[in-house]
Amino acid sequence: MTDKQGAVRRLIRYLTRYSGKFWAATFLMALFAVFQAILPLIMGTATNDIVAGNMEGLERSVLLLLFFSILMFITGMLGQRIFAAVSQQALCDLRTELFDHMQSLSLNFFDRQPIGQLMSRVTSDIDVIDQFFSNAFQNVMQAVVSIVVITAFMLWLSVRLTILVYAVLVALSIFIWVVSRISKPAFSVLQEHISTLNGYAEEHIEGQKVVLAFMQEGRSVEEFSKVSRDAARAGGKASFTALITLPISITSTNLQSVLLLGIGGVIVVMGRFDLGLLVSFLGLSRGITGPLSHVFMSYSMLMNAIAGAGRVFAILDETPVVADRPGASAMPKVRGDVIFDHVDFAYIPGRTVLLDNSFHAAPGQVFGLCGPTGAGKSTIINILTRYYDIQSGSIAIDGTKIDSVQQDTLRIQIAQVLQEPFLFSDTIMENLRYARAEATDEECIAAAKQAGADGFIMAQPQGYQTFLADGGAGSLSQGQRQMLTIARAMVANPRLLILDEATSNVDTRTEKLIQAGLLQLQQGKTSFIIAHRLATIRHADTILVINKGQIIERGSHAQLMEKQGFYHSMYMSQFRGKLAGITKAA
Repeated sequence: MTDKQGAVRRLIRYLTRYSGKFWAATFLMALFAVFQAILPLIMGTATNDIVAGNMEGLERSVLLLLFFSILMFITGMLGQRIFAAVSQQALCDLRTELFDHMQSLSLNFFDRQPIGQLMSRVTSDIDVIDQFFSNAFQNVMQAVVSIVVITAFMLWLSVRLTILVYAVLVALSIFIWVVSRISKPAFSVLQEHISTLNGYAEEHIEGQKVVLAFMQEGRSVEEFSKVSRDAARAGGKASFTALITLPISITSTNLQSVLLLGIGGVIVVMGRFDLGLLVSFLGLSRGITGPLSHVFMSYSMLMNAIAGAGRVFAILDETPVVADRPGASAMPKVRGDVIFDHVDFAYIPGRTVLLDNSFHAAPGQVFGLCGPTGAGKSTIINILTRYYDIQSGSIAIDGTKIDSVQQDTLRIQIAQVLQEPFLFSDTIMENLRYARAEATDEECIAAAKQAGADGFIMAQPQGYQTFLADGGAGSLSQGQRQMLTIARAMVANPRLLILDEATSNVDTRTEKLIQAGLLQLQQGKTSFIIAHRLATIRHADTILVINKGQIIERGSHAQLMEKQGFYHSMYMSQFRGKLAGITKAA
């Protein structure tokens, strides 16, 4: 089974999940095809009645035509309606399964996938699969059923004329197949270009402020136009088959009719075939070429769907790098005793990020992590929360190794406030409650007050029920959004607390407002604070100084300052920078 056949079969399995409705729709399609085949037979009978001057027979034929036309309409409409419902249910299943599976994947998957291309798979690729479910497959199914039924009627009327019809159809099919072989690779290329185009557009729309700040509008448009032209060229090649199919199908249909009229007419004149049968056969032959044309015209949709499905199934076939062990138990209620024991870690094998790191955080202690950019501070947090698995050593909380427990039961007991605040497009209250769904309004409001956020929240049009469009990016400042994420962490009431540069995006005045709340939040909880501003971790019980992936110093602020080592140099450089700024301002 080729990859393309495998993709089609996997897509069809989503439809056949609803086997009852699927086969009911198929049965109605078969009835539709039978009634479609009966109509030309009645037309043939009516022709003979006209030739014979049989008015009574002609009236009967007209009534039968009307009756079977109504049946054809009813079965066709019902079949299409049922199949449309099945198609949308199948698409919903696929879309939900894709999103659900993406939620289960490890962070390293998202590290190597541009967000724009992932969005393209969730949107553009799903859209072309929708076209396959809603149009292409449905048309092909109806066409195949019609061709089989009508061919049976044609063979019943005349085997020789049926062979003549199929000689033309075989020649047409061979030609279309040759053309499709040439254009087939273009569909995969087209989907890749569309993915790149969507990714570029999303990235530059999101970064529009940077584009404007550096006056790069012209460059952005030029590069977008280039990517768009590449997509257009690929689209032109991919559409060639669909564009050429219609005129070729019409030409072959006309050629087929000419041959049938010529040869069939001779047979009628020779008295071996009556005129009514020839009319019936002509009608049946057109009943084959029409559905066959639908098959050819659906080819581009099919190829697009195969290309899109290949990219979607590539995600569905991804397995989480960080996975629970078979039979992993739930993480017990955390007290907060954290031990790193000779931990090594690398995002990419062979490129060590952390080397031989060990430390012990007792319950309720506050640990500060500092060091140059890229030293490995955030990486320590990423492996503590088990977003990534370590290469060697061990990490244990309360004596339980974190790789032996279920990930969700570990992370539910850890609250994080990240450097870049992220809020959802929802009300302020629901954003606060996101950390703990069962939290009451009173608890959320208390957390907001503790974080110093209650004042600006109440100044919003609907207070806590104010809807934050685009996560509040247009209505709240960076500092206000960060204060909401801090309040959200307070609502979670965690046993472990992680602050990753949590106050780096707020001004000094705002920072002072929330520091009191953070200090209260840290009471009784083991806390890890990644800090660029060293003043924010002066109160920490232990400060880990990290450089080039290793802990090079550790101790309290006073102890590290007394050593006059790496930490002392960093602190004094920040202090001198502030002093210089104050002197310059004066």
